[in-house]
Amino acid sequence: MKVLCYGSINIDLTYSVEHIVKEGETLSSLSLKKSAGGKGANQCAALAKAGLKTFHAGKIGEDGVFILKKLESFGVDTSNVSITNKQTGHAIIQVDKNAQNSIILFPGENKAIEKVEIDSVLSNFSAGDWIVLQNEINELKYIIDKAYDKDINICFNPAPFDRSILDLPLEKVSLLVVNEIEGAALAGIDSSFEEVLKTIKQRYPKCNILLTLGSDGSLYYGNNEVVSQNCFKVKAVDTTAAGDTFIGYFLASITDGFDIKDALEIASAASAITVSRNGAMDSIPYKEEVVEFLKDRK
Repeated sequence: MKVLCYGSINIDLTYSVEHIVKEGETLSSLSLKKSAGGKGANQCAALAKAGLKTFHAGKIGEDGVFILKKLESFGVDTSNVSITNKQTGHAIIQVDKNAQNSIILFPGENKAIEKVEIDSVLSNFSAGDWIVLQNEINELKYIIDKAYDKDINICFNPAPFDRSILDLPLEKVSLLVVNEIEGAALAGIDSSFEEVLKTIKQRYPKCNILLTLGSDGSLYYGNNEVVSQNCFKVKAVDTTAAGDTFIGYFLASITDGFDIKDALEIASAASAITVSRNGAMDSIPYKEEVVEFLKDRK
């Protein structure tokens, strides 16, 4: 089995601020850090750091080659990433003193993926493999349809959420991962977490649903049962990539044979470590660190 992360690669520009800038306000930052990011790349890094042999596909400009080198240092195969003479996507991230963030995305080459490139990439994968997708690249419907036709398992994280998500063939997705905001938007209701989860499941009965809830933990609905997991309490420094870490470690755990309850616990532990560190991809822990974290809390 192989895992392909077909997703965004961004250059992250992270500004530390006293508070998230308000409308009409000019604010001096306390620091600036340039780093590797993008939901696709972050989830790919999490999968690889969790111990899976992981492949990444996407598109960047030459300014983003340093990110490929970083992914490769984690063991990711980046041979399916196209490099052009245009601009890599980037994110402007504000992180305040309470570790909350606000993000502006410029898609760059993430939104320039062509169908012929998708066909070429998917020719290297087959039935039983997994593909991990997010909403930061174009041609998602085409990718989902093609992967489904090849019996490739599809994990989809519809983030950042917009109305175009509702036009995608989500009934073909094997694992749908949403946070509380994305879940409410997808369900079309403002209700309890449990009701949001059940509404999405009713709409897409073949999907297994993972609802991540930040400090409120997580809920999973599959095989006609709901499994819950509390979060681990740590001092939060930066919440960037926490959700990406959760997705990567959860998927790595279930493909490695762990049951859902244990997979949720492992993913929660990995995310707790991530939020206790600054940065995106660099803050994601390795598998050995997660094992030690859980040992200390037994």
